[in-house]
Order: sequence, then structure tokens, then C-alpha cells
Amino acid sequence: MAQIHPTAVVDARAELDEGVAVGPYAIIGPGVRIGAGTTVGAHCVIEGRTTIGRDNRIFQFNSIGAMPQDISHGGEVTRLEIGDRNSIREFCTFNTGTFKEDGVTRVGSDNWIMAYVHVAHDVRLGSHCVLANGVTLAGHVHVGDWATIGGLSGLIQFVHVGAHAMVGFQAHVAHDVPPYLTVDGNPLAVRAVNLVGLKRRDFSDGRQALIRRMHKLLYRDGLPLEQAVQQIAALKGSTPDGDADVQVMLDFLASSKRGIAR
Repeated sequence: MAQIHPTAVVDARAELDEGVAVGPYAIIGPGVRIGAGTTVGAHCVIEGRTTIGRDNRIFQFNSIGAMPQDISHGGEVTRLEIGDRNSIREFCTFNTGTFKEDGVTRVGSDNWIMAYVHVAHDVRLGSHCVLANGVTLAGHVHVGDWATIGGLSGLIQFVHVGAHAMVGFQAHVAHDVPPYLTVDGNPLAVRAVNLVGLKRRDFSDGRQALIRRMHKLLYRDGLPLEQAVQQIAALKGSTPDGDADVQVMLDFLASSKRGIAR
């Protein structure tokens, strides 16, 4: 059975799995589904058509599943989906999607989301990400798996951040950040490969060297982007277990709409 504090307000139509704990003065609306083992802290409001997976820790004073902060939103019923084992600290705001995309905001699993983070409508946040205090993801932002975004950074609409990238403190992100790289500043600048992150995730020396070569082609050799992409593609087969890393980079560059940070 769910453990619901007597001061919490949980709509009878909400679906709470076994072991869900709801703290004092929390409010959970009729369209909400929460998976087993998830804890909801005091004074949280979870509303809208929101699905939350297993074993999440949602700390006090969060607003989860409110309608999108989009002036063109006409009250359509849209969704928010959150995966498993996320830690969501105080005063975060997660909004549902809009029909400018497919009507859903998605958050993956195993993310560490610190206080005052905003996840706007239609965001796609991957898994194993770290979002430090005060990060703002505007509408339609996509963030790949294992990305880290430093405190007080702002990502404007439709920006994409690649897997394993690192965005530094107080960055103004107005262009796409390719996978594996470290960026910071205003205006945004690419600094290096995120070697610390890659080492923590047990990337072999060969894979690290391959990623450093891709960085050099994009940012150090003075090549036009199209030529750099061709030479990156030619790296396939050069490093054991490295082809997937090359493909991740190629797919990201091919899908970039904002243009990459250069």
C-alpha cells in the first residue's frame, strides 16, 4: 500500500503503486501515475497527465506536470513522462508537452537533477544526466545520455546537447553542443574533449584518442564543416570498439538544426 501523509491531497483517480510515499501537504491530481518505491516530498504538486516510474526521489516543493509555459498552448491535454531512479531536488518545475511536437515531455532514468531546475515543454532529457542548480531547459531542448550541465546555465529553444557532453557554469547555450565535448561561456565556446567524463565511464584509451581526433577535425584543423564530417566518417574501422562513437557524432551533426557551437 502507498504511504500517504494525512495532510496530503491525493485524488482518488490517481494511480500509486506499492511502496509510494507521499509527504505532508503534497497534492497529486487525477491523471497522475506513480511507480513503486517513489517518494514525493512535502508540498509537492504533481498534476496533469503525468507518469512517473519506480524508485524516484522527489524532494519537497516541486511542481511536476503543470501545463506548458507556451503562449500558444490552447489547453490541449498533453503529457509528462519520467523514468526510474531519478533524484529531483527542491523547487524544480517540469511541464507537460505541446502539440508542436508529439505532446509529451520526456525525462529518462538515473538522472541527478538539482534544485531550481526548469524542464520546459517538449524537452527530451536522456538518462544518467547531471543538471546542477538553476539550469533552465527551454522548450524542445534535447539532452543526450550522460550529459552534465553546470549551474545557472540556460539552453534556448530547440538546442541539442550530445551524449557525454559537459556544459560549464553559467553557460549561454544558443547552439548545439556535439557529443563528448566541454563548452562554457557567453558567447559559448568549445574548450576540449570531456576526458574526465569519458574516463569515469571507462572509455578505453583508444576510444578517447578517437574522440580527440574527431574534436581536432571539427575545431583545430580549420576545415569546413562538410569536409570535417567526411573525415570523421572515414575514421570508422580505425579503432576497436570505436565505430559506435563515430556514429554517435555523425548522427548528431546530421540532425543539428541550430548549428553546432564552433
